[in-house]
Formats: sequence, structure tokens, C-alpha cells
Amino acid sequence: MKISGMDITTLSALAETNRMNIVQLLRDGPLAVGEISDRLGIRQPQASKHLKVLSEGGIVEVRIDANRRIYALRSEPFQAMEFWLQSFGHIMEDRFDNLDNYLRELQNKEKP
Repeated sequence: MKISGMDITTLSALAETNRMNIVQLLRDGPLAVGEISDRLGIRQPQASKHLKVLSEGGIVEVRIDANRRIYALRSEPFQAMEFWLQSFGHIMEDRFDNLDNYLRELQNKEKP
């Protein structure tokens, strides 16, 4: 299912804590499965399972280097999420405008 160009699988993949932690690690650059499992303090089969979900969700891509699998973030799903989130910007702007109006009303009431 797609939401404004964003695949719902992406959100589902990010909904688990370990997968979100993996994504945060990969922000600094590509890592091998062993490095990811070491840094997160999880077993390598667990890391591989989470990386498979992230790969199926289109969030990471894998490159094989000899006997190592190197994972890196893909930019496209994050660009789609950013676009989707920006579509909610008017809601926050409206709320800030309402807050500004309320604060002005309070200030006007306090003036003699």
C-alpha cells in the first residue's frame, strides 16, 4: 500500500526498535552485519533477520564484499517520508497561529 508515494512497508520496517537502531547506525555509513551486531549487542542471526526486513522494506541495500555483506541506507524511502511529513506542515502552522492569537489575547487582557 502506498501513502503519497511512500510504501507502508517502510513504516512497518521501522516500527521495531532494533531496526530503528540499525538505521541510526547506518546513518554514519555502510557497515557489515558483524559490525552492526557488535555495536548493538545483538547476535548476528538477529541482526541478519532485521536487515532482511529493512531490505525488503527498501530501506537498506546490500553489497557483497568477499564473504561479508555490507549494508547501506537507501535515500529514496527517506525522501518519500520527508515529502509525506511535509504535507502535514499546515497543521502545525495552524496550531502555532492559534497559539500566537491566544497569547496576543492574553497580553491585551493584561493591559490596563
